[in-house]
Amino acid sequence: MKSKSIDEFYEEISGANFTDCNALLPNGIQKEIGHFNVFSIKELYERKGLCNMPYDRRAYYKISLIRGKNRVEYADRTIAIEQSALLFATPKIPYNYLPLDTQQSGHFCVFTSAFLSKDKIGIVLDKLPIFQTDGYPVFQLTEEEAAVIDLIFSKIHQEINSDYVYKYDLIRNYVAELIHFGQKLQPVTALYSKHNSAARVSSLFVELLERQFPIESPHQRLELKSAKDFADRLSIHVNHLNKVLKENTGKTTSQLISERLIQEAKILLKETDWNISEIAYSLGFEELAHFSNFFKKQTALSPMFFRV
Repeated sequence: MKSKSIDEFYEEISGANFTDCNALLPNGIQKEIGHFNVFSIKELYERKGLCNMPYDRRAYYKISLIRGKNRVEYADRTIAIEQSALLFATPKIPYNYLPLDTQQSGHFCVFTSAFLSKDKIGIVLDKLPIFQTDGYPVFQLTEEEAAVIDLIFSKIHQEINSDYVYKYDLIRNYVAELIHFGQKLQPVTALYSKHNSAARVSSLFVELLERQFPIESPHQRLELKSAKDFADRLSIHVNHLNKVLKENTGKTTSQLISERLIQEAKILLKETDWNISEIAYSLGFEELAHFSNFFKKQTALSPMFFRV
């Protein structure tokens, strides 16, 4: 899954009602190291209308106060939001949230790691519990808690539109306050069944696997070849991926990968005139001997004998 860049984010939210993405950039940000911006959800919806956020990975961090009924999909979790929630998103994990009514409001801010680097705030973002891949980064809020978060975002809006020379230093402190507020909250109970979670992991695995095929050129090469490759891309532990796939398919991750590789290898051997070294390379094997041994183990035939 390709990470959406900060430029692609601006193109996405600008839509047909904005003629210049630069108009969305805050004053003075070009002089800053890193990037930061803050938005009103209600204002965006009024300009652009309600639409489904694509489920993908972003190359930036995002903190959102979402008000209204929503469904949050984060990695292999689905969480129902009835009123207000605080959401922390990291570049490591794909996510989206889908509005379920028209009463949407709140705020969100986006920033890069350079904006909130250790030398600026004294903490490493990816080492904070709130941004860990195995946590629950969505927090249901009471009205009192939502009001506190709303006030912090209001201060950020006020500062980013000000002429104060050190406004981004002050904004960093507000963002750090949001992070620490979230870390003190108890994580929301995930409103999904283990079955649905496992089904989503299985579905994402199959999607990642099949997206690599067909191989259409000897210069095209598989990126994901091992169970760990897939687990890392899905931001889950390889043991968890194996367990889920075993329960849902009766096969391990490696078995499923091997079966798909053999299927493609047979097609390439029969339907193309590529030499066997080219086929081995395109399927991710560093050495021809490794591919030959793999193919023979799976089919009891050598690649050359199968091709005849």
